[in-house]
Amino acid sequence: MLNTVIIGASGYTGAELAKMVSRHPQLTLTGLYVSATSLDANKPLSELHGQLKGMVDLPLQPLTDLKTTAAAADIVLLATAHEVSHDIAAEFLDAGCQVFDLSGAFRVKADGFYQQYYGFEHQYGQWLDNAVYGLAEWNQADIAQAQLIAVPGCYPTASQLALKPLVVAGLLDCQQWPVINAVSGVSGAGRKASMTNSFCEVSLQAYGLFTHRHQPEISHHLNCDVIFTPHLGNFKRGILATITAKLAPGVTADDVTAAMEAAYSNATDQHAVRLLNNNTAQLDNVVGSCFCDIGWQVQGEHIILTAAIDNLLKGASSQAMQCINIRNGFPQLTALV
Repeated sequence: MLNTVIIGASGYTGAELAKMVSRHPQLTLTGLYVSATSLDANKPLSELHGQLKGMVDLPLQPLTDLKTTAAAADIVLLATAHEVSHDIAAEFLDAGCQVFDLSGAFRVKADGFYQQYYGFEHQYGQWLDNAVYGLAEWNQADIAQAQLIAVPGCYPTASQLALKPLVVAGLLDCQQWPVINAVSGVSGAGRKASMTNSFCEVSLQAYGLFTHRHQPEISHHLNCDVIFTPHLGNFKRGILATITAKLAPGVTADDVTAAMEAAYSNATDQHAVRLLNNNTAQLDNVVGSCFCDIGWQVQGEHIILTAAIDNLLKGASSQAMQCINIRNGFPQLTALV
């Protein structure tokens, strides 16, 4: 059994992680941690998330001694802010822990990226160089050998899973940048209440035009420039991405289908992508599940793809669990289905 701790366990993603770890046959949930100044410190997690009552009643401990916490852990899940993950990950890595970071602190290896998009200079270049991007369906071999896995966020996951088979197969005309319009539920903004994610205040709206940090992340890992526009919707959870792209000359609908099937067979015990072909993806079919549903239609030289995920699951915690399973040789969807 692998001793597993969750740092930043009080939020939505932390609660989902706790649920998964608690039902995993090869993992033992040995600690839930929050910052030393958190108002939630010493409360049972189930007091904050009632669905966990009787399942995960462990207290949220204040994180005051990194060395002691690291010494007792095999696996560390960081469900923390980007700056926090950046500051504390090395302590766990130096202690030999496997670290699965759900923040953006180790996702992109590019000069000036963190100063421009995250507001801090990265201080751990060696760990950044050694981090593996945890897009589970595409980086399995590297994940299986890594000590630090940078788990992609929700928008990049939905967008890349839809586009990557076509980019890798050379089926797109990338001179015309793919256009990604994606809508997220308010849980993507976290658990802390604010005017920007209050149901009474949220109106369907675009934000982060040309400035959102996920645009360069998507482009970097696709090796293809994109236009990415996120939207906030007044619903709890889920992401729907609608993507328009231009096909390379001569590419047919059959070519697209063949590339998708080559990337994602429907053997869902091996991965968490479901292909819908000519049907469009819908949030109701993925919310509460670990799956990404992808549909597409081709007309002439253009393709429209739709991809739907649960932003808290495939967009965060269940993808982290997929990475844990890959890293440790467990069936990929253990504790997820």
